[in-house]
Amino acid sequence: MKLLTKRIIPCLDVTDGKVVKGVKFQNLKGVGHPPELARIYEDQGADEIVVLDITASVEARKTLLKMVEHTAEKLSIPLTVGGGIRSCEDMRTALRAGADKVSMNSAAVQTPELITECSQAFGRQCVVVAIDAKREGNGWKVYTHGGHKRTELDATEWAMDAEDHGAGEILLTSMDADGTTDGYDLKLTAAVADAVNIPIIASGGCGRLEHFYDVFHQTDASAALAASVFHYGTLTVGQVKEYLRDKGVLVR
Repeated sequence: MKLLTKRIIPCLDVTDGKVVKGVKFQNLKGVGHPPELARIYEDQGADEIVVLDITASVEARKTLLKMVEHTAEKLSIPLTVGGGIRSCEDMRTALRAGADKVSMNSAAVQTPELITECSQAFGRQCVVVAIDAKREGNGWKVYTHGGHKRTELDATEWAMDAEDHGAGEILLTSMDADGTTDGYDLKLTAAVADAVNIPIIASGGCGRLEHFYDVFHQTDASAALAASVFHYGTLTVGQVKEYLRDKGVLVR
């Protein structure tokens, strides 16, 4: 049973301690600092904040815990943290630093049993499996290591496996749509959301108010994640929620 009330989640992609934004995972530009931006978005009405240390897996280092601590101190809403999570101990450290949920991608693909281990240790609600997917033929392939490594996994099948292993939520990013502001990949989001019974966070491509409505109206996504539209001041979270309420979408 999917959540009826939809969530709006600003995403902070972080490298070297700064929030960055690119297009299709390339050409990253700095846009601010995590604690300050997170607080601004909470004040605007964000339901959650996601912080992803997007180069952690590539550079084989752990999530920047000081940054997590400083961000968590500013927030009263849930904080999801990801990047470089390779073990149950890594997840424990992130939770102790102030994260409410922890996202894993590369390590989950390499060792699916890690999802089960973390789910049993901390509760399913704390475990988010991030899936970066790119269209290939009639389906989508899963990529790891910040979008640098292609796998043979089908995104929909992997989402089902992740749920079976104990994931409490899927953070689904379309690599094709990421940063384009042309809208979410509705076909990808719908396919994965229809395949699982846990919440799906749609990510990648949001550029206008209509895109939020489209992803909730045309797919069973439980939440919409966005970055560019918030970072560059195109929209506020409050504007998005007001628009969705006017369109009959239940938001918090």
